[in-house]
Amino acid sequence: MSVPPSPKPAPAEPLTRRPMIEAEGLSKSFGDFVAIENVSFKIHQGEVVAFLGPNGAGKSTTMRLLTGYLAPTAGVARIAGHDMATDRDAGSQLLGYLPENGPLYADMTPRALLGFFATARGLAGSRRRERIAQVVEQCALASVMAKPISKLSRGYRQRVGMAHVLLHEPDVLILDEPTAGLDPNQIHEVRETIRRLGQNKTILLSTHIMQEVEAMADRVLFLDEGCLVFDGPIKEFAADKPLDVRFRELSATAAD
Repeated sequence: MSVPPSPKPAPAEPLTRRPMIEAEGLSKSFGDFVAIENVSFKIHQGEVVAFLGPNGAGKSTTMRLLTGYLAPTAGVARIAGHDMATDRDAGSQLLGYLPENGPLYADMTPRALLGFFATARGLAGSRRRERIAQVVEQCALASVMAKPISKLSRGYRQRVGMAHVLLHEPDVLILDEPTAGLDPNQIHEVRETIRRLGQNKTILLSTHIMQEVEAMADRVLFLDEGCLVFDGPIKEFAADKPLDVRFRELSATAAD
């Protein structure tokens, strides 16, 4: 009697994944005001993590600390193992950061802006042309490449910002409200782009739109009054409740 073959084993999961974004005891004070206090987490290679919390919770401050834009009062921020206070140049080469309403040079065209940042990132020759063409297609900018950025809609300016962030093919993306000011079609396009990027990049994105959390994130970090109050998978965060209900439950400052 023949013995049926054993099922083919599933590929083994790697025992460890490289931490790409790390906050270790991060605190930041502005005078007597404590913006965040003792925030710690690790985001590993290939994770897409939603960073949630009410306005004023300290999300943008935390992101600025992670990027090296601000220096912490205490603690350490690392990108791919690089301390962003002491080794920022090396960390920045692996990082793409899109702040909310990120500043752009309004008198430039998208073509000029992308060329400027390509030069700043050390891209040259055919590599420079290829990367600019790729991000223009990825962010659907072809129709506005010759228009001054000051004349573009908020949605198009956000797309220019995203193209700039992606230009040097960073391994880590930190995105603060990436769909702010976009119409529903543009929001869909950005979500699809983030989904694709999340297949091989590490992404931390701040948002107030719960549909984006469900559509894009594997995991949730929730900050309230400067403290990390939740860190876990999206299913655990939902806890059989609508996400907006769960959001209010975790917000100490929620209105009665």
